[in-house]
Amino acid sequence: MVVSTGWSWWHALGRRKVLDSLALGSSELARVLSTFDLTALGVGSTLGVGVYVLAGNVSKNIAGPAVVVSFLIAAVASLFAGLCYAEFGARVPRAGSAYIYSYVCVGEFVAFIIGWNLILEYVIGSASVARGLSKYLDSLLNETMEQTFLETMPMATDSFALSPYFDIFAFGISFILAVALSLGVKESSLVNSLFTIVNIAVVLFVILAGSFKADSKNWAIKKEDIITDSPQGGGEGGFFPFGVSGAIKGAATCFYGFVGFDCVATTGEEVRNPQKAIPIAIILSLTIIFLSYFGVSTVLTLMWPYYLQDSDAPIPKVFLETGWPVAQWIVTIGGIFGLCASLFGAMFPLPRIIYAMAMDGLIFQFLGKVHHYFKTPFYGTLIAGLLTGLMAAIFDLDQLVNMMSIGTLLAYTIVAACVLLLRYTDLELCGGSDIVSSEYIESTNLVTLKEPVTFGTVSRQLFNPFRKKHPTFLSSSVVTVEVLVFGILSTLLGLCVVFWERDLADLNPWALSVTSVIGGILVLILLSVSLQPPSSKPLSFKVPFVPVVPAVSIVINIYLMLRLDGNTWIRFGVWMAIGVMLYFGYSIRHSEEAMFHCKTPIPVKGKWTHYSREQTF
Repeated sequence: MVVSTGWSWWHALGRRKVLDSLALGSSELARVLSTFDLTALGVGSTLGVGVYVLAGNVSKNIAGPAVVVSFLIAAVASLFAGLCYAEFGARVPRAGSAYIYSYVCVGEFVAFIIGWNLILEYVIGSASVARGLSKYLDSLLNETMEQTFLETMPMATDSFALSPYFDIFAFGISFILAVALSLGVKESSLVNSLFTIVNIAVVLFVILAGSFKADSKNWAIKKEDIITDSPQGGGEGGFFPFGVSGAIKGAATCFYGFVGFDCVATTGEEVRNPQKAIPIAIILSLTIIFLSYFGVSTVLTLMWPYYLQDSDAPIPKVFLETGWPVAQWIVTIGGIFGLCASLFGAMFPLPRIIYAMAMDGLIFQFLGKVHHYFKTPFYGTLIAGLLTGLMAAIFDLDQLVNMMSIGTLLAYTIVAACVLLLRYTDLELCGGSDIVSSEYIESTNLVTLKEPVTFGTVSRQLFNPFRKKHPTFLSSSVVTVEVLVFGILSTLLGLCVVFWERDLADLNPWALSVTSVIGGILVLILLSVSLQPPSSKPLSFKVPFVPVVPAVSIVINIYLMLRLDGNTWIRFGVWMAIGVMLYFGYSIRHSEEAMFHCKTPIPVKGKWTHYSREQTF
């Protein structure tokens, strides 16, 4: 490959994917999924390990009965991210989720980083559910599988914090599910829908049956009545035994119980009416998930004191302690169905991300080859299942769970930023137009109308005193810079809250002053963005209260990322380093957009114009 003298690496990193209306309507994948299928997929992928473990763990160790408030806060944060995903699903109904969104809006390198990150996230998520299912079944069999595997397939890997044995069950269930997914989307989604219905039925049973054993006194326990051997202790008793800060800290943990709904957005090329089905399915999924978490956590903490909850299997424990063993086994068996649905939902988007990136030439293209009969990314699905199975077999559950969050939160942040950028540009970046100007292709800006950009014009445009009604190059550039600065300042604000938590609680003047100044600048940036002329592009769904909702989503996601431990950031850094080497060693040379930019004739105002170069890729 020879790079032209006029084409810098910087332009290559910022080139964007161009989608026309014909490309948006065509796909090699089978369009067989309905809104019901998508909703079942979103609920099934999320309502698994969380509902059977998370409520008991958070109530016992972090928030007490206020776990219900924790779930409410987490649900609001997830809803903000869900609304942003819903708008992008309406804009770009293509396979690939946040990857394709950022490719269309931000640029190729950022899109690659997001896609590479999502591959890791879905692999880790699927592997953790597979490992959790193995442990769940093993607990019913008195650890028989663990003892057998320790004797037949031990692994001396203490230095790498891996599993002490190779879990052949977790490996097998992951690969079997991958084979099922590769044989057909509609057939496998029917099984998932069945598992999800059973899962929801079990949740309803827990809520309804548990309400008969509820006792409001368990939300008003006095400190002197608390007897526990938990290292965290029992707190101060009452509804907020660990204080309001405990409920907020619990929300950071509960947020991860909502991770998974975004798999709905990866199905854009397999849905009959994606512009309407994807937003509806996302909102319905989040609503069902929140009601389930809220109901289960309420019943659990009313049935049994929060400090006596079982951190690993709270629901069966509560029914056993209240003298209802039949309900205990109903819940236990239902949990298997729930974990199976969660495993399906966690693995389902992985081959779609691989397919989207392979079709764009950013990873090896054979991974995205669609089978002529099954109409699925056959090889990509099988390889994804093999990778997931290996991760589930050699890593213990704790190590897997610690890696589940960071990639998803980064994707949520990018999508929220993209919503802000696209709302304040009038360029048809996200489909609906066959005309793409050559000026747009040449530029790394969002809009390429020729306007002078000077200190004076930028200063005047910050608060749009002339009340322009249509986006211009200048106004879009202002928004782009402001979104970038907003992200940087949100990171600084999160660092202040994380490292000065005690100082802020003690009203330290220095900590309060710095944090308040950063917060004030963030508010001014939001005010400036809100005054810029918005896009008039019609959409089937739009995020309400822009720019507030995307901005709040960005702040929350960055804060939660900063709460993750250092080891998670180290593992994340290693994975990203591998990805960057792949991009500069392979992707930047084989990208489909590189070919498009260099050789494709572009229709401009009814006639064909070639984007000329002295040399081509």
